[in-house]
Amino acid sequence: MSTTLIAPDLASLKARQHSAWSSGDYALVGSTLQIVGEQLCEALDLRAGQRVLDVAAGNGNATLAAARRWCEVTSTDFVPALLARGKARAEANGFAIAFQEADAEALPFADASFDAVMSTFGVMFTPDQDKAAAEMRRVTRPGGKIGLASWTPQGFIGQVLALIGKYLPPPAGVRSPLLWGTRERLADLFGDGVSAIHAEPRNFMFRYRSAAHFIEFFATYYGPMVKAMAALDEARRKDLSADLTALIGRLNRAGGTGMVVPGEYLEAILVRR
Repeated sequence: MSTTLIAPDLASLKARQHSAWSSGDYALVGSTLQIVGEQLCEALDLRAGQRVLDVAAGNGNATLAAARRWCEVTSTDFVPALLARGKARAEANGFAIAFQEADAEALPFADASFDAVMSTFGVMFTPDQDKAAAEMRRVTRPGGKIGLASWTPQGFIGQVLALIGKYLPPPAGVRSPLLWGTRERLADLFGDGVSAIHAEPRNFMFRYRSAAHFIEFFATYYGPMVKAMAALDEARRKDLSADLTALIGRLNRAGGTGMVVPGEYLEAILVRR
């Protein structure tokens, strides 16, 4: 008996993702992750005057980090509300940054336009991973760098997303965004288009008042969890919350008060061939 593989409807998936990331208020979640953008810009060894593109930039963590290093920064996302929040932050800090609505799978820039192209927990969620990687590579100049921060499958957020998937399974045939958090997948995505891949696991420490505080915060502001909680009935919401509480309990390093949970991500620097 032959098995026919059904190709995922990527356009429909993209529409659902746009709805998810437009719900809640990811800017509040993103602001807690600022240190990741700073560390990625250091790993990229950015220099003043370099042309830098932030892809799927959200509310602009890496964007602002590059601007603090006096780079010429362009910040892009496909959710206008998030770009507006990034623009407000840039204006409050006095930085001149270009903000432009853009699809990571079809970047509106010429080949080799940037010295560095980066994304923190953004491009990893694109439905067509190969197309997004090809676009990042295309707009990076030869010898330039691509910097990525992506949650790993085994890390805290990887496990959170797996729990959400237990209650709301993803569409058949869609590659997990968490594959961006593996060196093997990055090698597949960027292939011969890069001459080197330097990848190192890092931890972002999730510091919250309690497990209940984290769950409430993410259920209110983090798009994927906002949508999951809205789609489940009350009993299933309680079950998901219980599973998340148990996960946090296993990983918590707070020592009795509060929540301190390491969230592993892969920091990767790729050199464009």
